[in-house]
Amino acid sequence: QVQLVESGGGLVQAGGSLRLSCAASGRTFNSYTGGWFRQAPGSEREFVATINWNGSTFYAESVKGRFTISRDNAKNTVYLQMNTLKPEDTAVYYCAADQSRVVETRRREYDYWGQGTQVTVSS
Repeated sequence: QVQLVESGGGLVQAGGSLRLSCAASGRTFNSYTGGWFRQAPGSEREFVATINWNGSTFYAESVKGRFTISRDNAKNTVYLQMNTLKPEDTAVYYCAADQSRVVETRRREYDYWGQGTQVTVSS
């Protein structure tokens, strides 16, 4: 089992930045793929970014160039640096872990999920 706890959400003005953290506990997280998803009210949960065990990354088109996913295996933590935030980035952001070793965009492939952290971007 892997437990995931997100932090770092909050309220920010458009154009601002936030850094989300996802701390993993339980099994060794180093070999897992980490992912970030988000869900806005009335919408389905959508893929944001993913990073695999050796640092390969992939991003949704809507966040490419603005968001950066990274990981610190010594701290069992995955980060999402969000810059140039827009009101349409407002959502609950979820961290997820996948036991495969590949970058993964499909929600159904992830085995573990955090409880989510709210990000609100005001215009």
